[in-house]
Amino acid sequence: MSRPTRDELVARLIRAGELEISGENPEEVAGYFDTDRFRFHGPDGFETDFAGLDAYFASLRTAFDDRTIRRGVIVVEGDRLACQTWIEGTFVRPFTQSPVGLLAPNGARVVWDLINIFRFDDEGRIVEEHVRTDNRAVLRQLGTDAA
Repeated sequence: MSRPTRDELVARLIRAGELEISGENPEEVAGYFDTDRFRFHGPDGFETDFAGLDAYFASLRTAFDDRTIRRGVIVVEGDRLACQTWIEGTFVRPFTQSPVGLLAPNGARVVWDLINIFRFDDEGRIVEEHVRTDNRAVLRQLGTDAA
């Protein structure tokens, strides 16, 4: 198998995000990751593996209706891909994995504005993700005083 092209990496990233947000086809989404080696590095030193990332997206799907994900500028350099990401949803049920724990819904439209850096293996699977976001802005939208 030859190393994936730039366009193939971009397409894989976009599809993986769409599947995580929708919750469709968990087997397919897992195929976009090296589920054994994957590591997530988030704001404030948060670290997790693929199971933790998958659980986070499950909590988003439970708490938020009308979810969307879109990618902005995407830059590819070798096995690394950096991009802008916006995840949005309407906060209608309890959110168990907010930066401050369980939060009650407030009915607001919430937007996560992210900068992501992904590393892919030779098979085009995501093995590492670094995320930066403004948790204070997210908490404000979620309606918590912790913001």
